Amino acid sequence: LHNRCPNCGGKTLFASGLTMNRECPKCGMAFERDDGFFLGAATLNYVVALFLALLPVLILFLTGILSVKVATLLGMLGAVFFPILFYRTSRSWWLMFYFYFLPQELPANRKDVPPYEDNA
Repeated sequence: LHNRCPNCGGKTLFASGLTMNRECPKCGMAFERDDGFFLGAATLNYVVALFLALLPVLILFLTGILSVKVATLLGMLGAVFFPILFYRTSRSWWLMFYFYFLPQELPANRKDVPPYEDNA
């Protein structure tokens, strides 16, 4: 929720603005798992924008509170600016969901077992 590295907790997820680090500068964990990994973050961003930015405008228009022009303007502004403002959060949430459901993939959670040695 605070755009932190899921492995070490450092505030290292983003370099600046909308630029995400490829790996954590503190612990070295790679954020990009595979090609297209953050496609889920884009989908999450789209769905949240739909429900938080566009659906309220539609409801206000259908109830007669907003005129066609105002609803169209607010809808267009919400469709453009909300996803940009929510970009960092959606990427952070996508990493959170990934490691919540696959905690063994997080380097801090790995319990590497030493190889079996036969002393016989």
